[in-house]
Amino acid sequence: MRILMKSAIVAVALAVSLGSASAQDIKRSITKVSGDVYRFQNNFHFSLVTVTSAGVVVVDPIHAEAATWLKANLSQITDKPITHLIYSHSHGDHASGGTVLQKGGALVIAQENAPDAIDGVAPDIRFSEEMDIRVGGKTFELTWLGEGHGQDLIAVVVRPENVAFITDAAAPKRLPYRDFPRSDIDGWISQIETIESLDFDIMAPAHGNVGTKLDATDARVYMLQLRDQVLRGLRAGKTTDELAVSVTMDAYKDWGSYANWRELNVRGMAKYLIETGQVN
Repeated sequence: MRILMKSAIVAVALAVSLGSASAQDIKRSITKVSGDVYRFQNNFHFSLVTVTSAGVVVVDPIHAEAATWLKANLSQITDKPITHLIYSHSHGDHASGGTVLQKGGALVIAQENAPDAIDGVAPDIRFSEEMDIRVGGKTFELTWLGEGHGQDLIAVVVRPENVAFITDAAAPKRLPYRDFPRSDIDGWISQIETIESLDFDIMAPAHGNVGTKLDATDARVYMLQLRDQVLRGLRAGKTTDELAVSVTMDAYKDWGSYANWRELNVRGMAKYLIETGQVN
């Protein structure tokens, strides 16, 4: 059963032309996804910013410098304060610098498996599996994705825009990060299945381009095909070095990070399958 939190529920629409800013070769901008939902870009990382009639809800601070820029540039889209900070998970490249956005009294929310403090910020509210937050005419549906890529990873679906903010588990036409560091890959695949079970239209990922729900399915199929090819190779007696050359995943050569991460994906999958005893 979902937990409900209610604020003022008054809908308002904003039509704003957005600019972008950069400093010292850092690419930063705030761009509209749909309706009152925006993405804040800090180089290769994105956070979600939603304007409501009661204030601004941010998912992920990224880091202190990025959060400082976001706070200073919110006037591009609204004059309202940040009232809520939601953590997608506690990994440092997404969850650092929360004190910047917490200042002014923002309510901080995280999944219950998150540490007691995330880069110095102690969440005000924790939830187990699902929670709904209602703020100023918007509903934020938070869903724990289970264990896989981390222990506390969640998806956030914003309504009425039906935009899902998906962090690290899947991104449209982009390979998973490097060698799946510190991850339960089978659990990761299950996390994507949970994403597929959610009701949304637009995927706004924390990395890469905006896409649709079908992109989550494509990401899961890639991981399953990679897993199958690597496992069959290992069971046939091939070494990880041999598989790094032979498992080319050619069907995905046009995906983001293919050139840099394809070999690392193969090596990471082989290491996981060997260490979890699935080869024999």
